[in-house]
Amino acid sequence: MITLSADPYARKARASGFRSRAAYKLFEINDKFSIFKKGQQIIDLGASPGGWSQVASRKVGSNGLVIAVDKAYLQEFKEKNIIIVFEDIFKKNLDEIIVGDYGKSDVLISDCAPNISGNYDKDHAIQSMLAHRAFELSIKVLYMGGSFVCKIFQGSETQEFVKSVKERFGTVKLFKPKSSRKQSSEIYLVAKDFIPESELFT
Repeated sequence: MITLSADPYARKARASGFRSRAAYKLFEINDKFSIFKKGQQIIDLGASPGGWSQVASRKVGSNGLVIAVDKAYLQEFKEKNIIIVFEDIFKKNLDEIIVGDYGKSDVLISDCAPNISGNYDKDHAIQSMLAHRAFELSIKVLYMGGSFVCKIFQGSETQEFVKSVKERFGTVKLFKPKSSRKQSSEIYLVAKDFIPESELFT
């Protein structure tokens, strides 16, 4: 088991004021795929403890907005361009709430993960459910051309999920950041160029 003192990314996150080591995964993803631009509106799904929201906040700048969504407690951010929406990501009309209050967004990111049980099949199934929900929301809240980033666990359902995302996004890649722990089965799906339903058959 890696302790906080032995984990360079955890030490770096603490020293830099990020709430989690996962912040560096998103930095790597953005460095490779150029997800964020100044002035964008971002939805961070399952945002707690908030490391990804902090990274997105820096990338979109003061004219951008980050909507941090989670049913778990989120400490208020010092960053002025992050707002917190305390909602369960499985709330039936969550997309209507977000779009109704803030309009459509440019990017949806999700680092949602289950509490690891040690039973891989169970954990993979729950992670797949979280990823499918993030994808379902992305096609309801994104502008045409938007981007979608989410954590998935490699396993029996990965290929089918990637296939589904490819039906709605022009570019879909899988990526494992160096800051992901080597023993972890997590990878990240990065999808760009969202295609609204109205454009699918034109």
